[in-house]
Amino acid sequence: MKIKIKKDLLLENLNKVAKALSTKNLVPALAGIKFDLDKDGLTLTASDNDITIRSFIPYQNEDMTIEEEGSIIIQGRYILDIVRKLPDNMINLEVFDELKVIISTENSEYNLNGINKNEYPNINLELNKTPILINSKVFKDLVNQTAFAASNDESRPPLTGLNIKIVGDILECNCTDSYRLARKTIKLENNVDTDYNIVIPSKNIIEVSKLLADDDKDIELHIFNNKILFKYENVLFQSRLINGTFPNTTNLLPKESMLKVVVNVADLYNVIDRVSILTSDKEKNVVTLETSGDTLTMKSSSAEIGRVEEKMTIKKDKIDDITISFSARYVMEALKVLDQVECEISFVGEVNPIIFKGLGNDDLIQLVLPIRTY
Repeated sequence: MKIKIKKDLLLENLNKVAKALSTKNLVPALAGIKFDLDKDGLTLTASDNDITIRSFIPYQNEDMTIEEEGSIIIQGRYILDIVRKLPDNMINLEVFDELKVIISTENSEYNLNGINKNEYPNINLELNKTPILINSKVFKDLVNQTAFAASNDESRPPLTGLNIKIVGDILECNCTDSYRLARKTIKLENNVDTDYNIVIPSKNIIEVSKLLADDDKDIELHIFNNKILFKYENVLFQSRLINGTFPNTTNLLPKESMLKVVVNVADLYNVIDRVSILTSDKEKNVVTLETSGDTLTMKSSSAEIGRVEEKMTIKKDKIDDITISFSARYVMEALKVLDQVECEISFVGEVNPIIFKGLGNDDLIQLVLPIRTY
């Protein structure tokens, strides 16, 4: 194997696949990146058995020169550091005696021990004939507006994932840690023949979204019994699915409200941010909301620190008032992803879920459970 390739091009693709590098795996080959070079270009593969990422760099005269085809596995952390720090524009990569790798430029030369390509596990990155297509920007928003609500508690695996349901041309995404819920619904361009109800590890799908540019290109979803594969441009990203049943979150959403309040999203976020400064428990950071007429009062107190109170003007649909407490962090994270100037807050009661959604937009719903303070 022998290739001369533009540094920036190689580094960009190494960074993409490196997210799947294994650090604790018992298979030594999985600590490396597999290089496969043929006349069409260079393919890079990395995997930790949980996710697999493959990136293909097509042959281009000005960016690479292919002198000899071949395959080798190179230790991931070393090849990344070397390529990142080399100052030259073009890099030579050559394999000698099947396992000796020389990485060189005009003034530098590194000799590394490679790993035989046959030691790499056989990973099947299969594609469906009819993938589900989603605009990449829509998909990024879908993940960014929901995945943050997933649980970190590994004792309930389904809650650590992002639930995707597809029926016809409607895709519904849910995330919950049992204290809050983020739900986003989008309309697909085409009808999907098969109904799906799957759970993807949230940390994996967040990595997928990081690979996407803010453009109008489509990302392909290829769904199988125990895995899902995402295809975007020349990158394939495969993830396992989480076994187990995701809870039916529809029952959490109140059908009626006692009171609806309309408020500026940025103003409310900033008020909660300031009031939460004096909360003593940084995990729960409980703040209390009170309405009185067209005034909303946000307050918090701590016996050790002190108390704070701040008011803002609101619009209400009824004359009823409410007093309710909640986690400042949870509500701020919910408000942060609402992509509208004003939001509607629905209250059912002091011990019932609070619903946040953009004004006139039911596609994105954020639910937060209140906290009893007595």
